[in-house]
Amino acid sequence: MKEFALLFRQPGFDYSNLSADEMAVLRKKWADWAAVIVAEGRLVNNGIRLDTPGKVLKAGGILTDGPFVEVREILGSFVVILAESLDDATTVAHGCPVLDRGGSVEIRPVLN
Repeated sequence: MKEFALLFRQPGFDYSNLSADEMAVLRKKWADWAAVIVAEGRLVNNGIRLDTPGKVLKAGGILTDGPFVEVREILGSFVVILAESLDDATTVAHGCPVLDRGGSVEIRPVLN
């Protein structure tokens, strides 16, 4: 098995428009999806949720505020999973709840 990073991108972090019930449903979807990954023995790293503020450093020492100056989606979190292939990792990503809210999952092999 190889390691793959699933990077969760979303249009924004603002969940204030969700009711308590909607937020509970969203949390349960995430928990259920993650539980399958754990049950299958695929989880390598359970990820880190990223906060909104940040900086971007580019070549030449150019520093800008915000991690999303030039993109429309925010990298919200990621996990590292085990999968047989890129196609297999993509299959795992299909159930990700970020897709329900207009987000996306980037699937990338991890170089060891």
